[in-house]
Amino acid sequence: MPYWRLSGFYFFFFASLGVLIPYWSLYLQHLGFSALEIGQLVALLLATKIIAPNVWGWLADRSGRCMPVVRIATLLAMLIYAVVFWIDSFWGMALLMVGFSFFWNASLPQLEATTMKHLGDRADRYGKIRLWGSVGFIVLVLGVGPLLDRYGPAVILPVLMSCFAGIWLVSLIIPEGPGTGPNAQGRLLGVFRRPEVVAFLFACFLMQASHAPFYTFFSIYLDGHHYSKTVIGALWAFGVICEIGIFLVMHRIFRRVSLPAVLAATFLVTALRWAMVALFPRYLTLMVIAQALHAVTFGAYHATAMQLIHRVFQGAHQHRGQALYSSMSFGVGGALGSFYSGYTWEHLGPVATFAIASALALVGAALVWIWIRPVFAAARV
Repeated sequence: MPYWRLSGFYFFFFASLGVLIPYWSLYLQHLGFSALEIGQLVALLLATKIIAPNVWGWLADRSGRCMPVVRIATLLAMLIYAVVFWIDSFWGMALLMVGFSFFWNASLPQLEATTMKHLGDRADRYGKIRLWGSVGFIVLVLGVGPLLDRYGPAVILPVLMSCFAGIWLVSLIIPEGPGTGPNAQGRLLGVFRRPEVVAFLFACFLMQASHAPFYTFFSIYLDGHHYSKTVIGALWAFGVICEIGIFLVMHRIFRRVSLPAVLAATFLVTALRWAMVALFPRYLTLMVIAQALHAVTFGAYHATAMQLIHRVFQGAHQHRGQALYSSMSFGVGGALGSFYSGYTWEHLGPVATFAIASALALVGAALVWIWIRPVFAAARV
């Protein structure tokens, strides 16, 4: 198994997220965009995940090879992003973000499918490869924070360009995964229509919709409460350090606790986390605790979702199964979440925005318990 080559892709991909998630909204604010405009722009960045993974997943399934798709997508993302140095208008930025993210968002689901094929019957070890993405996120989020304090938000542009170049270069040396094995039974639409699959994808949608205010406005929220950029970066990094810890032990948890039970717990902890962020932003200790919960709200959640996707979408459906998961959660959920949070942030304020996010997570927990648990109650890895 090409452990380090796969890990290298995750490192650079999530390093780019270590710039985009905490700091991109600060750069947009630096350009003079309002909270509503920032929410709309981030929604566009995520909206391409609705279409792009499915288009590229279809191509990968049809050709039986996904690494050429990943290489082309990452190259085009890098080339389109290079125009950012000359963009400062709202519509120019909107077109740019749609352009590069259409290709950038296409690459990760295909790499995820390749990783799972390389792992084979060792799928529970996914976290030990994926954790290098978390390491990349930490390196960039800690490194860029002090640079922002010293040089201002424009410094993120060349840093992000370097990350995109790293993604493309690593993709060139990753081998194609083993064959998909026995053909999946039935058409993809038949799998998608199963009630537990619909419920699972809708729960994933709710999880990402609840995270959207955090990803879009958390840095602005802390900045408004007089946290330095260095402290903001450190808080982001701490959350991802906790995420790494959970990735290292998830294979042991899966052997003792059913997948639906873990999934339901992640939704409940998410609701608690957003309530803490809404009510206690001025208390650094509580913000540290809230960030520690990222281990559960992202790390445990994503590792569990990957296991369920791997079980539900078999054989030739693997690439499009990953694409559907990415589209419904990070795409539709992230885009609509960013859109509503931009509106509520502007008109209702931060507390109401995070309260809505908490409520969405509670609805997701009920959905998992009522619809998903009965079908996968005994599922362990």
